[in-house]
Amino acid sequence: MVETTEISGMVSNIQRSSMHDGPGIRSTVFLKGCNMNCQWCHNPETISFSEELLFYPDKCIHCGLCEQGCFSGAKVPCGRRMTATEVLEEVLLDAAYYQNGGGITVSGGEPCCQPRFTKEILYLARLAGVHTAIESNLNVSVDVLSEVLTEADLLMCDCKIFDEEKHRKYTGVSNRQILQNLEWLSTLKIPVIIRTPVIAAVNDTPDDILPIAKLAANLPNLLYYELLPYHALGLSKGTVNSEKIKFDAPSRETLYALAESALQQVKEVYIASKKYKKTAEK
Repeated sequence: MVETTEISGMVSNIQRSSMHDGPGIRSTVFLKGCNMNCQWCHNPETISFSEELLFYPDKCIHCGLCEQGCFSGAKVPCGRRMTATEVLEEVLLDAAYYQNGGGITVSGGEPCCQPRFTKEILYLARLAGVHTAIESNLNVSVDVLSEVLTEADLLMCDCKIFDEEKHRKYTGVSNRQILQNLEWLSTLKIPVIIRTPVIAAVNDTPDDILPIAKLAANLPNLLYYELLPYHALGLSKGTVNSEKIKFDAPSRETLYALAESALQQVKEVYIASKKYKKTAEK
């Protein structure tokens, strides 16, 4: 008898009842491991591919019993190996909430860094009749991306910075593969949402946003272009190191101005999950 090994991968967290990772109420599966290192990352615990121990010094009571386990919540393990079946079993606990357009979203980290695991999760979810979505930074080969997306009903992807030198400075990698993939997305038969995290003094001018919006406008399968204002959530997590610094969030007026610029190219713009209307109070 030939033994078969079920596909497994490293999971950071499964967040239930999410309202910000796709349409409807969703279960978001955060995988560990990323091929970028954005200085503003709000999920720094997903960058490493390995299990790790998050440390929250404000919760430490200095009991001296670390070896016996942390009783105050100052040290929290992050990362567990799960099979795709185990992930789906946990996700389906919320199946009753998916009836009005919800489903499962695989996020990270970068899900395409664990392509077989991600594809298997999406495949099993589809078999169960659950809508599937994936969040990606697009910094992977077309071959990997196309294989994973065969089981996705929706792609949400980032184009963080258009200028390559600036992109490399703030994320640690070139954006050439990302921009190539953005053009390739027009061949997909699934809807796409393009998103840009907006960080003050980094990419918060029309010159930063217009070329990205122009690329998005060339996609016949584009649902909308979304601006995501920076927040400092990542700084409160226990993996923060010297490379993670606090940035400033863009003002509401800046976001409105960027949305107006983007509307020169695309038909619909969202700001933090809400559709932008020109009549919005400024």
